[in-house]
Amino acid sequence: MPGVIARIKQFVRSPQGQRAISQARRASADPRNRAKAKQLFRKIRGRR
Repeated sequence: MPGVIARIKQFVRSPQGQRAISQARRASADPRNRAKAKQLFRKIRGRR
């Protein structure tokens, strides 16, 4: 599996990866999105 990890690292270092990271950070800063994520995690945990 080192190939998968290397590809992920390569993507993260690329300009496209950096854009995706900054977009995710902005989305996670929004309280509405955080509430949606918390609700989703609760739902997933409840199924176990």
